[in-house]
Amino acid sequence: MKRFVFTAAVALTTVPAFASEDIADQYPGSVLYSKPYEFIPGVYSAIGATAPPTYENAGHNNNLSFIVTGDGVVVINGGGSYQLAKALHDEIKAVTDQPVKLVLDENGQGHAMLGNSYWAEQGVAIVAHTDAAKAFEENGAQSLRSAQSIAKERADGTELVPPTETFDDKYVVDMGDFHIEALYLGPAHSPGDIVVWLPEQSLVISGDMAFNERLLPIFSDTITSEWLETWDNAFEPLNATYVIPGHGHPTNMAQVRRDTKGYLEYLRGKIAEHLDAGGTLADAYYVDQSPYANLDTFEELATINAGRVFEQMEFE
Repeated sequence: MKRFVFTAAVALTTVPAFASEDIADQYPGSVLYSKPYEFIPGVYSAIGATAPPTYENAGHNNNLSFIVTGDGVVVINGGGSYQLAKALHDEIKAVTDQPVKLVLDENGQGHAMLGNSYWAEQGVAIVAHTDAAKAFEENGAQSLRSAQSIAKERADGTELVPPTETFDDKYVVDMGDFHIEALYLGPAHSPGDIVVWLPEQSLVISGDMAFNERLLPIFSDTITSEWLETWDNAFEPLNATYVIPGHGHPTNMAQVRRDTKGYLEYLRGKIAEHLDAGGTLADAYYVDQSPYANLDTFEELATINAGRVFEQMEFE
């Protein structure tokens, strides 16, 4: 395949207004928070709200992407509900008459897998990492209850449907004009996080390996030291030119490096200083994180993140 040139000037003219927790629904005619747009030739993404799930955004607060290969469509993320998956499919049909042949779930969280119920109904193969499938089996019922509570009728039709196939290290697809690699690079944000790597396009659909424009949440099972190791040893060496992150607009490695790796290193550094000074958990919540206060969800997540990193580093 011939490589293409995607300039910064083109990016500035094609990328819609930045997502924000203060921006209302950008696509009122759909349950999707925003209309999918073509980031590079053949690769589209519907950018989710950089905010917690709400009724207004229908739980579309992550990125839902798809690749029009020339011989079928590959969808990245099942979506946060049956309704969101169906809405994405409607947009795909408006772009191409090629059938959706494959769904790749980026992780086992509800906003990646609850829409599996729609895709399974269409007879589409659904693939995820083994650990993501296990996490969804364990936590899917809670995710579904949460989606139904928040999105109400916008979650109608959603059922718990696991992936139809799982893998451990790599899942490779050659379809149409695209060589697609779904890769498990190592521990990151949540169990079974994968990235979708398009080497010919030098583009990575990173899932929750990388965040942009919003503060990343640190879960109780997010081991930040391991996430950083995975970043340095496996994600960074991809040397991707373009990144569609799990949250926030498509960008480049420099930007997600600042908002993801940079934040993890900064917070761990602050907590290390706090521990060295004999600080307690109660005080750890208030370590200075002001350099990242510009990111959406900062107010919701900063103190929680600090506490969880303290609890991890206390025993490292």
